[in-house]
Amino acid sequence: MSTLAISDHALLSDRHSAAVVTSDGCVAWLCFPRFDSESVFASLLDDDGGHWWIRPAGEAAAAVSREYVDGTMVLRSTYRTATGIFEITEAMEVGAAGDPHRLGEHAPHTVLRTVRCTSGRVALAMDFRPRPDYGLVVPTFDAVAGGVVVQGGPARLTLSTTLPVTVSATAVTARFTLEEGESAAFALQFAGIGTAVPSVYSEAAVEARLPATIAAWRAWSDIHQAYHGPWEDLVRHSGRVLEALSYQPTGAIVAAATTSLPEVVGGQRNWDYRYSWVRDASFTMQALWVAACPDEAHEFFEFMTTAGATSLPQRHLQIMFGVGGEHDLTERSLPHLSGWRGSAPVRVGNGAWDQPQLDVYGELLDAAFLLRGQLDALTPSTRGFLIALADAASDQWQLPDNGIWEIRGEPRHFLYSKLMCWVALDRAIALADRLDAAHRVDGWRRTAELIRAAILEEGWHPEVGAFTQSFGSPDLDASALMLPIVGFLPADDPRIRATVDAIIDGLTDERNLVSRYRSGSDVDGLAGHEGSFLLCTFWLAQVLAQGDRVTEAREVFERAIEHVNDVGLLAEEVDAETGEQLGNFPQAFSHLGLVNAAWAIQLAEGRAASR
Repeated sequence: MSTLAISDHALLSDRHSAAVVTSDGCVAWLCFPRFDSESVFASLLDDDGGHWWIRPAGEAAAAVSREYVDGTMVLRSTYRTATGIFEITEAMEVGAAGDPHRLGEHAPHTVLRTVRCTSGRVALAMDFRPRPDYGLVVPTFDAVAGGVVVQGGPARLTLSTTLPVTVSATAVTARFTLEEGESAAFALQFAGIGTAVPSVYSEAAVEARLPATIAAWRAWSDIHQAYHGPWEDLVRHSGRVLEALSYQPTGAIVAAATTSLPEVVGGQRNWDYRYSWVRDASFTMQALWVAACPDEAHEFFEFMTTAGATSLPQRHLQIMFGVGGEHDLTERSLPHLSGWRGSAPVRVGNGAWDQPQLDVYGELLDAAFLLRGQLDALTPSTRGFLIALADAASDQWQLPDNGIWEIRGEPRHFLYSKLMCWVALDRAIALADRLDAAHRVDGWRRTAELIRAAILEEGWHPEVGAFTQSFGSPDLDASALMLPIVGFLPADDPRIRATVDAIIDGLTDERNLVSRYRSGSDVDGLAGHEGSFLLCTFWLAQVLAQGDRVTEAREVFERAIEHVNDVGLLAEEVDAETGEQLGNFPQAFSHLGLVNAAWAIQLAEGRAASR
């Protein structure tokens, strides 16, 4: 059973798929050829799920330090042993640099790892045990000149190494010693069943491809990353993380690279996040404009409008898609995997894919509004689709739904869902000329005014003195912080200030991090609780900054980033008692929340300086 802390992992990506590697030298999660493909290694979720270790032979390293090579997602880990020091530099190869705007376009589905002794002498061990199809397959291993060919299930793999290896029926192992200045190189290449087995890489080829991947990431960063302001390094790094979580062929951005890392240790709230949510659209657009480049924002918007295009009058807009635009994300459990720290079930697919969630209309139209400078070239079908989104929000806003948090209990009249229906109409009105929809504005405006009145009347709970989770409910919900973020009310409105203070008093833990809501079976249909939500904490910082409570905003922001791991990554949540990161990793929501909050604080400090 995997017990290593979630924060002890790091991300590798070629913008097609992802690997998660541990601080002690293990590739513990790897999916080929897409983020949502079956895993090749899954020891993150079960010891029998497959792994690829490179570590000291005998005792563990006495000390480990890690960092991403500056401007890249190439990881360098330094290990100190009793006899020497060695480095592992590893990446997923992104292919020829070519056009930096198209990073990863020619990714060859390859993991590169080099080991170099920088001081003294180190005795090392390698243990390579791929288990394709989420650990169900024990493949065959055949030695070839320069490596080993692995076949089984959906995967054909080639492990390249010039080291002497031992090939058994279940694994490839090696023991080797490096003196100061010596190195060894490894590559793992993937090809699907029915295609040619990849040719081995020479050590020189691996040594050349790592610098090429570094150069490609740096070329992208140099062009795309222009943010200057508070927490500049973290904001730029978060932009690279969002790029690493994007699927290059379509522009989709996955919510996280993993599945089933739990929201509480041993709990059931274990979901597959390797898909692309419509909900992320408007949040992601803002973050990509700040931390990266409009190219990525536009690609994501095009993916969402293409994947989501459907005849809306027949059904609600789907809330998430596969990275290739797939609609059916039927959820199933993998009972043969025990889960991280025994947190079962392990799930693939996501049962929320067909939930009715009314907020998605507003998120897509808000994304269109953010990109309005590039909308003149919209096709008639895309204009029609965006108009249909506004019409659907107008027609459906009075219905109950499952809400932003994908509640698996009974549908309710969630405040956030009503708010985003208002956003859908507000943005459609602003875009009416570009949508050739001026004749619809009067009707949209009348409905928007009805929604606004309902939120102000039924969303405000006079006894609580705050906007609450759903109409008539006394329960607080951090999603009420979106009221000023989307422009429904100004952040200095007394009702917003009261809601902010109520959330600080009622939804923050002992670490002063914010929970989404007080979880329980009566709210979401699931037993147990969850950690504090990092995105909501960043929302609080953002709203405080918008209300010119800058000192408080900085304090909240600093409390959140205390939980960034040693290589600048954040999961979804934080355990209120232990401070451990929880949930799928790394989490796009957390990183885009960081970016947007930092930007809001920068703007607030600029306003203060100009007074």
